[in-house]
Amino acid sequence: MIDNREKTAWLLTAMAEMPVLTARLSPELKAIMREKDPKAIVPDTCTIGDIIYTGDEGGITCKLDFGLENESAIFLASITNLIFDRRCPLYRQITAYQKHRIKKLKKQSGYKY
Repeated sequence: MIDNREKTAWLLTAMAEMPVLTARLSPELKAIMREKDPKAIVPDTCTIGDIIYTGDEGGITCKLDFGLENESAIFLASITNLIFDRRCPLYRQITAYQKHRIKKLKKQSGYKY
């Protein structure tokens, strides 16, 4: 088991209760998004829309909202590929989850992050 169910459930609830939650995209995520759709405009920051727990396999996944009027594509990203502002009230909890998850994934055989 990668995620602690109780801590993850608490974090999901806390994130969902935030009026606005914003994040920056990691350079790796931006590169993947540009590779998938070279014509897409990929801003540096986004607002987190829906938050979904996809189990141990995918962890916490966020729907990214770039605030574009004609946004036809839906972008989902693992929380481990997002960078949150240190002033965010949940910053410590989110980064603790990210570090824990990345550490556990690295321990799994064959996984390189």
